[in-house]
Amino acid sequence: MSQGDHGGMNMTPGSMSMSNSSSNGYDGMNMKMMMHMSFYWGKDAIILFSGWPEQRLGMYVLALFFIFVLALAVEVLSVSPNIRTSTNPIVGTTMQAAIYGLKMALAYMVMLSLMSFNVGVFIVAVIGHAFGFFLVKSQALAAANKAAAASSAAASVAAKV
Repeated sequence: MSQGDHGGMNMTPGSMSMSNSSSNGYDGMNMKMMMHMSFYWGKDAIILFSGWPEQRLGMYVLALFFIFVLALAVEVLSVSPNIRTSTNPIVGTTMQAAIYGLKMALAYMVMLSLMSFNVGVFIVAVIGHAFGFFLVKSQALAAANKAAAASSAAASVAAKV
C-alpha cells in the first residue's frame, strides 16, 4: 500500500460516511456518522451515551437537568469538609480523597457532555456551576456573618462587665 492509498476507500474531505463492502459485515446498509464540531442548537444531540437523549424533547430536557445537577454537585463538592482534630488522620484523608475523586468524576462527566457541542448543554452547565457557586458562597457568607455577630455580641457583653 503506498502512502496516501486508503485501500480502496473513497474518502472526500468533510465526508464521514463509509461505503458498503461485503467484508465489513453491513451488506446493503450505509453507515453514516454525524458529529458536530462546532456549537449548534437543537435537541438532536448525543450526550454522554450513544443514543441518549434519542432526539426526543422530553429526554433532551431530562439530559439538560442531569447536566445541571452534575455541575451543581461539582461546585457543592468543591468545599472541603471540616475534619475534626480527634479524627484518625488516615480516615480523614481517605474521606477527603473519596470526595475529591467523586468531584473529579462528576467534573469530567460535565466536560464530556460539553463535548457534544450543543449550546443548550453549554448554557445549562454554566448555569449549574454558577448556581452551585452561589449556594456554596452564600452559605459561607451566612456562616461568617453569624460568627461575626456572635463575636461582636460577646465583645459588647464583655465591655459592659
